[in-house]
Amino acid sequence: MEVKGSASSSSYASMVVLLLVLKLVMSLVFISWLLVWILLPTKPFDKWSDKFYPATNSTYFGSQGTNILIYTFPILLISLLGCIYLHFAKRIECCNSLSSCLRAWKRPVLVKAPLGIISLMELAFCLMFLAFLIWFFTAAVHNSFSTITKESAEKDGKQVWMQKLDYASVWLALTGNTCCAFLFFPVTRTSSLLPLIGLTSESSIRYHVWLGHIAMFFFTAHGICFVVLWTAMGDLWQLLKWDFHEISNVAGEIALICGLLMWVTTFPTIRRKMFELFFYTHQLYFLFLLFYLLHLGIRVFTLILPGVYLFLLDRYLRFLQSRRKARLVSARLLHSETLELNFSKHLGSSYTPLSTVFINVPSVSSLQWHPFTISSSSNLEPEKLSIIIKKEGSWTQRLYQMLSSPSCPQRLDISVEGPYGPVSLNFLRYDSLVLVSGGSGITPFISVIRELIYRSTTLASPTPNILLVCAFKTSADLTMLDLLLPVSSTISDLSSLNLKIEAFVTREKAPPTPNNAAKLKIRTKWFKPLPSDQPISLVLGPNTWLWLATIIATSFVAFLVLMGILTNYYIYPIDKNTDEVYNISWRALLNLLFICFCIVATASAAVLWEERRSSIQLKQSSNMDVKTPIASPTSWLDNVDQELESLPLDSVLQTANVHYGGRPDLTKMLLECNELNTGVMASGPSELRHQVARVCSSGLANNLHFESISFNW
Repeated sequence: MEVKGSASSSSYASMVVLLLVLKLVMSLVFISWLLVWILLPTKPFDKWSDKFYPATNSTYFGSQGTNILIYTFPILLISLLGCIYLHFAKRIECCNSLSSCLRAWKRPVLVKAPLGIISLMELAFCLMFLAFLIWFFTAAVHNSFSTITKESAEKDGKQVWMQKLDYASVWLALTGNTCCAFLFFPVTRTSSLLPLIGLTSESSIRYHVWLGHIAMFFFTAHGICFVVLWTAMGDLWQLLKWDFHEISNVAGEIALICGLLMWVTTFPTIRRKMFELFFYTHQLYFLFLLFYLLHLGIRVFTLILPGVYLFLLDRYLRFLQSRRKARLVSARLLHSETLELNFSKHLGSSYTPLSTVFINVPSVSSLQWHPFTISSSSNLEPEKLSIIIKKEGSWTQRLYQMLSSPSCPQRLDISVEGPYGPVSLNFLRYDSLVLVSGGSGITPFISVIRELIYRSTTLASPTPNILLVCAFKTSADLTMLDLLLPVSSTISDLSSLNLKIEAFVTREKAPPTPNNAAKLKIRTKWFKPLPSDQPISLVLGPNTWLWLATIIATSFVAFLVLMGILTNYYIYPIDKNTDEVYNISWRALLNLLFICFCIVATASAAVLWEERRSSIQLKQSSNMDVKTPIASPTSWLDNVDQELESLPLDSVLQTANVHYGGRPDLTKMLLECNELNTGVMASGPSELRHQVARVCSSGLANNLHFESISFNW
């Protein structure tokens, strides 16, 4: 980054120092938090049980307060500092080259279903996490078994093997609880910590899947072991026990049933064939968490509270954003049954290439939300946000039929969540880029190319050499190449890039005839949005990270204050006067109620403040809004079938080499790349991405650095 002037140099240096300090503090806090988890199973079971289920309730700053301080506060502190870090990091355009050592760690080492493409770094962390789980369980069981004697077992009315099974069953659940501590981080979007380590929720979904499988394995084993134990003891009535002062078995059984229903539908054979069943069943997560809390109580729940807390905050912010109706301006329809939706976007909202949004179209399905990669560039098109949708599943088929029909509605009711995406532009650090796509997988590369067009034409900055290798089934799909350019650009804008396009049509052996080619035009349909429809904007505005830091800090402090007041002035006096432990279920529900109340209150205040500021800004710059047709219905209908004559079919194809009747020889094309620093990005079918990953990991070309882009790994 070029810095001009001593003042700018000083400011830049101060910011770099601040970021380094924040990184150091976050690293130390996280290491301390991990050490606490590592030391947890080293305590004998009776001492551990007394810690989380004391005989009497202490004041708020006793057992529960200690657990919150040890297990919850460190991660929320990292969240707070991380938001501040990401806010200032946005001001520094970090595109520095990775060290050769780090690049080696990011190289794929496993390319095999069902795990997909695994880098060396991912493999190392996965093995360390599995080793930690094994150590956690074995160390806990060993220490617990060491305290068991024949006399202690008989005191509890059990044989020695029964006592051992009892302890082992508890530690099975707590090992699954360890997985739950990390389970919700990969699926948080707005309040996600993933950008701190260079990840996005889209690229981390598989970690959530893996953690879910492991957690449900331990929880299921936990339940089976206790059924076996109670059967051997003749105490099957324990299945109906709801103890208000200790563990609630009924609540645990309900939570396990909800978890099993979600778990079964996640397996690929069910999820792919019956996606709607998977989607609706997964909404049981709320019941799972509720009865999980009632089963364990708030003291044990504090172990997984940080992830749940950030997930609840993210879920509420997404709910607030989904209440807005997006201003849909136009749709571009391609002959290949593909459409591009163009939304009005707030000028103050920016996003990076490879970002995604989730959209909901109530006229198609009121409950389903589907993710799509953004194809526009917030720099090249500051007032517009575009997504490309290929007709593939039932949902996209209904949407395409609606927009392509002669009776297409003049306005479409759409809600949008996002955008979500990477914080930095990592692809700019390469000297050359190889973009390999199959079918609609070209969508994320459209935003990359548009961003590079902006940098080469507007900023006049150097850009990487680009080789775009795209495979399509038919020549009709070639029209997707025309979407590389926005409506406002011309073919001359591509000349500023060193771009080479190699397009392959796999199911046709010859180009289309002139008569058929004339039909492959892009049509644009304009909509008439209502005044209440809003341009797409970030739910917390351009200062999202600062607002998140404020919400996390204020909501958590408010929660501590409310619980301190409740415990010291209501719960503790009852315990003291009655010599009984306060109802553990009610205590858990009150904690959950206060957490939700504090999140809702602080997040709502922040969103309302930002909406008020945004509305004032919109009024001041109303003349900058995207113009849409406001003519009579008759003239509007004439405009519906408008063809963009300024954008003929061969506008982009004239720069491409089109090959018919075969697939690209990816191995040969990749090994012919001679640049020392070449980034390889693959998007599309899993077979294509796996083939590219195998070439990059083969060791035949050390200059190739792979990155996969897909919601399915």
